[in-house]
Amino acid sequence: MSDAPRDRYTHGHHESVVQSHARRRAEVEAWFLLPRLTSGMRLLDAGCGPGTVTAGLARAVSPGQAIGLDSAAEVLEHARAHAAEEAVDNLAFVAGDVYRLDFAEAEFDVVYANQLLQHLADPVGALREMRRVLKPGGLLAVRDADYATMSPQPKFPEFSDWNRLYHEVAYRNNAEPDAGRTLPAWVRAAGFPEIEIHPNVVAMEGEEARIWGRTWSQRILYSGIADQALEYGYADQDELQRISDGWATWAESEEPFFMFTQIGVLAVR
Repeated sequence: MSDAPRDRYTHGHHESVVQSHARRRAEVEAWFLLPRLTSGMRLLDAGCGPGTVTAGLARAVSPGQAIGLDSAAEVLEHARAHAAEEAVDNLAFVAGDVYRLDFAEAEFDVVYANQLLQHLADPVGALREMRRVLKPGGLLAVRDADYATMSPQPKFPEFSDWNRLYHEVAYRNNAEPDAGRTLPAWVRAAGFPEIEIHPNVVAMEGEEARIWGRTWSQRILYSGIADQALEYGYADQDELQRISDGWATWAESEEPFFMFTQIGVLAVR
């Protein structure tokens, strides 16, 4: 096997990122997969982050085993704590490399990856590795956002600057922020000729939108994207502060609304 590419995670693992991701739940993030899960399946969640989605998937396959895998060992402590708090006992978390999964061929009934492939330099290579560990007839489920479709109301000028900056940093990291529209082609290239496409629009209003705005006002100052934007020379601290203030002001507007497209893909090995 050739050397795995060196990925740099655009978001990083600042607490503002981890806490935002910890708000995710299987009912929302894996809605297109849950009806296909049955008791006794063995499932891998690749790029599981803080594990809140993984816990929901584990419940769906109980008493089968679910495994959450992430390259960042530190974030798995959040995942284990959440699983313990929710009393999910058919779930384990391991640190690992999605390009070199430490599992045998044909070991899993299901491999799931949510918001992972957009951050990888070689998403097709990762998908081929996921295919390797799937049983014949096993199910692949992947889902990614498309940042170019993100749209706030009311509109605010700092949002356009944020979106441009996010794209610049992600592309410098050899990642694809508009992965949603590319996901079907990646899955086919990895050896899954027959796929199902499951699109949905994420729409936030009221307090949910306010939380989103407040989170990004922090992330653009303190998370990986801030560090990388400064390192690459794409922004200075004053620019990041200006964008942060724009997000914060939007979050406290009278009726904030935010929407974007997510694409899910299902495929059978």
